[in-house]
Amino acid sequence: MSVAIGSRFDRYEIIAQLGAGGMGEVYLARDSRLERKIAIKLLPAEFLRDPARLLRFETEAKAVSTLNHPNIITIHEIGEADARLFITTEFVDGQTVRQLLSRGRIAAQLTLEIAVQIASALAAAHQAGIVHRDIKPENVMLRPDGIVKVLDFGLAKLTERQPSDSDPEAPTAPLLLDTDPGTVMGTATYMSPEQARGLRVDARSDIFSLGVLLYEMLVGLPPFEGATAADIMSQVLNHEPPPVSSRAPGIPVELQRIVTKALRKDREERYQTTKDLLLDLKSLKREMEATTTVPLPGPPRTTSGALPAISYETAFIPGAPTATVPTTGPIAAQSTSSAEYIVTQVRHNRRGALLAAGLLILLATGYFLWNRNHAIDSIAVLPFTTQSAEGDAKLLTDAITDSLINNLSKLPNLQVKSRFAVDRFRNGQVDISAIADELDVHAVLTGSVVQRGDTLSINIALVDADKSNNIWGEQYNRKISDLVLIQQEISRDVSEKLRLKITGEEKKRLDAFQLYLKGRNAWNKRTAEGIQEGIGYFEQATRIDPSYAPPYAGLADSYNMMVNYSFLQGKEAFPKAKEAAEKALSLDESLAEAHAALAYTNFQWEWNWVAAERGFKRAIELKANYSHAHQWYSSLLACTGRTTQSLEEGKRSQEADPFSLIVNVHFGWINLLARKYDQTIRETQQALKLDPNFFAAHRYLGLAYEAQGRHAEAVAALQKAAPLSRGSVLLKAELAHAYAVAGRRDEALQLLREMEQLGAQRHISPYHFALVHLGLGERDRAIDLLNKAFDERAERLVWLRVDPRFDPLRQAPRFTDLIERIGLVQ
Repeated sequence: MSVAIGSRFDRYEIIAQLGAGGMGEVYLARDSRLERKIAIKLLPAEFLRDPARLLRFETEAKAVSTLNHPNIITIHEIGEADARLFITTEFVDGQTVRQLLSRGRIAAQLTLEIAVQIASALAAAHQAGIVHRDIKPENVMLRPDGIVKVLDFGLAKLTERQPSDSDPEAPTAPLLLDTDPGTVMGTATYMSPEQARGLRVDARSDIFSLGVLLYEMLVGLPPFEGATAADIMSQVLNHEPPPVSSRAPGIPVELQRIVTKALRKDREERYQTTKDLLLDLKSLKREMEATTTVPLPGPPRTTSGALPAISYETAFIPGAPTATVPTTGPIAAQSTSSAEYIVTQVRHNRRGALLAAGLLILLATGYFLWNRNHAIDSIAVLPFTTQSAEGDAKLLTDAITDSLINNLSKLPNLQVKSRFAVDRFRNGQVDISAIADELDVHAVLTGSVVQRGDTLSINIALVDADKSNNIWGEQYNRKISDLVLIQQEISRDVSEKLRLKITGEEKKRLDAFQLYLKGRNAWNKRTAEGIQEGIGYFEQATRIDPSYAPPYAGLADSYNMMVNYSFLQGKEAFPKAKEAAEKALSLDESLAEAHAALAYTNFQWEWNWVAAERGFKRAIELKANYSHAHQWYSSLLACTGRTTQSLEEGKRSQEADPFSLIVNVHFGWINLLARKYDQTIRETQQALKLDPNFFAAHRYLGLAYEAQGRHAEAVAALQKAAPLSRGSVLLKAELAHAYAVAGRRDEALQLLREMEQLGAQRHISPYHFALVHLGLGERDRAIDLLNKAFDERAERLVWLRVDPRFDPLRQAPRFTDLIERIGLVQ
């Protein structure tokens, strides 16, 4: 029963109803004792008979009352009157994000401002073991002074978490158990996949919901839509959202990457902590502020970091789409209430004091950096250490050391000592000042590496040798599959701490170089999503510095791989790859990556084996340790029947980059083509230790099992690979083939029908259909389709001579003729 406007409830005079939801009604009221406006939330009287609802209501109050954060609502009072439970909070006037979205999609810079404050609030909540579970536009409010408030912790739970050294957000003890498995709580559009399934949730569920909200602010539409809540949940569980760039052109590539990572369906692939997400958001925010001359809406920022007096009129993109999003309960569209809750002041005052002390240290460090009486223009990167100096651990530390030396050497006005010069200090002298004197450098960078499974923890220290002072230190916790990105981050951070004087042109080149490395890291994932992300970084780099050659080579490699994994047709992508590679060579003829990219196009598209081999050899001549040149050259050698040389080149590619996932599993592929199936299994299993979700490793493992007749294991591996590939038709065809040869004909036919339906929407190479029909034993039909693939110059045909799956066709004259026409003479 609603409370009448103008009536009194306890000591509160009810002024207006602000909204209603599944957990009660919210009113604007006047506190007669303290003479102030407040928001009051009432639990319906009948809910007192429902213990579960009552527990949720009390949980809301208790959970949020443990927090003290400027972006989180805080409680004034929990009470009972007239047989009704209530919570009172500070009333805050403002606009919800839902109201802002009704006017169009929100500009990227304002979206970042909002997202940083939301993530900051969630990081504090997660630190206390609290998961919000209902992040959505209605539950986020912007005050006129630009402060963001996260509202309504009515669905919050206190997580049951075990303390862990590896989890900085783990509380010291479990607080409250989750709801029973199978209970779905939240709002369909913003639910994480695990939440939609009714599984136990953790902080990563809020990260997904924030990703949905970020997407909607940038695009103007949510990533998952449907006529009913069930339709929406099906989208959340089974479909990838359209890329941000396809619906809102011009969004910074890094912001697109952040959104994409937050929206990973597998929570192991998302940001693992809100702190990590917050760091990326803040870093991008700083970059955007540093590179734009257009101020954000409203006057300059306050000391709190918020945007006072936001002028919302200039913060939206006119004509952007809007959408009405179904919710699980009635929510008044005009609702503008929020609340700020009380906390345990002693604990958080101590925390504030520590933060203040930390700030003073940072300020002092900054003063030192700017006012030292000498410039740091030389540096030595000492060999990184590890707990074990044997095997892979030593290879890993050497790889990181070499990469940092190479990356820092690209910085202007900085002398970097060579690897040869520093290597003698690997296990000996530890006196930094003495080392610096001997090497004649102003600064020394040291580091240590700890590997736990597929995760790396890297500790860095930058020391001013002249004063024996630590300039800066940092710890990086990342997946080993992000090794390229880790090295790039460390190099960037070191360069910032050194405060090098650089010109505008040098700054452009450095910015382009950093984007290039980000592109390479994304490209290395080998998924359509990762390669597209890489293309975005490479294109951004070419816009910043059109005369910088490496990003063009990156674009060429990206288009080549889009064909290799059947994400694009050869006739669409290979010409783009060739154009980009030739552009790179016109800017820098000595660029090994460009020669290798062009050679790959000659190999896979032109079937010009001579030109391709010449290009790969030229790339290796220019850069002997370029792993991908060795990798692709080994492919060419395998396809043309030079098995021994192919294995040698494959091994060289592995030795050149022992921690590259794709290089390692490709060596497994080369062994498979050489019929060394046990070696393929060893290589792929080793790669899976580094990244259990790397689809190419599961793929080659499945193909090796299939070649050995271990059909159940082959199907299981390919079943893992197919969804991890994120849409590769090649993987769907290979799984169908595996089903067929395993005798699971019905499942093979079902996948074949799915491919045919997909083929009605977009082109699918006849090669893929040929592979399935071959598995089904329909050899003539398979050869017919391979001939059609020949007419299209399908990219996979280069493997026909050596791929074991095509052994049943070796004696067929039409197949032999096809091999000869491709140029792969027996």
